[in-house]
Amino acid sequence: MDIINKTKVTVFVFSGLTDNEELAPFLFIFFLQVYIVTIVGNIGMMTVVHSTSKLHTPMYFFLSYLSLVDLLYSSVITPKMLSDLISMRKTISLDECALQFFLFVAMACSDVFLLSNMSYDRYVAICHPLHYVSIMTKKKCWYLVVLAFSVGFLQSSLLTGCIFNLQFCGSNLIDHFYCDIPPLIKLSCSDTFSCEMLTIFLTLSSGMGTLSTILISYTFIISSILRTNSAEGRKKAFSTCSSHLLCVTIFYVSVLFTYLRSTFNVFEKQDKIAAVFYTVVSPMLNPLIYSLRNQEVKKVITRAIQNFTDSNMKTD
Repeated sequence: MDIINKTKVTVFVFSGLTDNEELAPFLFIFFLQVYIVTIVGNIGMMTVVHSTSKLHTPMYFFLSYLSLVDLLYSSVITPKMLSDLISMRKTISLDECALQFFLFVAMACSDVFLLSNMSYDRYVAICHPLHYVSIMTKKKCWYLVVLAFSVGFLQSSLLTGCIFNLQFCGSNLIDHFYCDIPPLIKLSCSDTFSCEMLTIFLTLSSGMGTLSTILISYTFIISSILRTNSAEGRKKAFSTCSSHLLCVTIFYVSVLFTYLRSTFNVFEKQDKIAAVFYTVVSPMLNPLIYSLRNQEVKKVITRAIQNFTDSNMKTD
């Protein structure tokens, strides 16, 4: 083994979103605005849910925790990405990389399980409305949220332990804008087969498992909606479900595209674009989709804006 391969990498360098110096400032401004909307939207959604007694139901309980996960999820990736867009050298230490990776995977896994919980909640609400209160108890909702976070952090611990027990002793250039599995595996100078298999297994078990739950739930939901005689009832049910399905589609398509590729040793530009969607764009869209397509949330937000405007007018 030569001396280069004996040198352990302690600092990584990101290639970043782009190597075009003229494009970087525009990307910085755009994604800064996206991140601000993400922060305002998700904090706003949590505030609206917790401050409005009418929204103290299981669906909004899960939605508030989805907003929390999206806020943390985006904050693990986006600030570093933004600073790198205007930095000359995009570096991150091995320990910082491991921490970013651990939190990113934990939030991503928690996200998919919360989306699955929300589909189960919609299934019970639409298919078993008379038993909804007795089935979706407060205790059960807390149990499902704790389970989502527990499984998320467990899977993150397994993947982080596997990836960062690999040897990194050659190039330290990560062809990405954050520490992710495919580019890290590509850099490793040790046998990565076990980590690749673990990644595929966990992606299939959690990703496909939760997706199956969502698809089965919505099969029953759509069947139940189509049997409903009330046109208004069908419209309301489809409105609520379409918001959730849109969020699910954006997240799952981009994630599965990246992690179920035939090989981890090839990381292309389209993988980076897909990563932008599930790390930066999706956390911003979720609260927007729910606030714009959900009538209950729209009413609460409109009422809050009106009250705020009225109070300012009275003060003036």
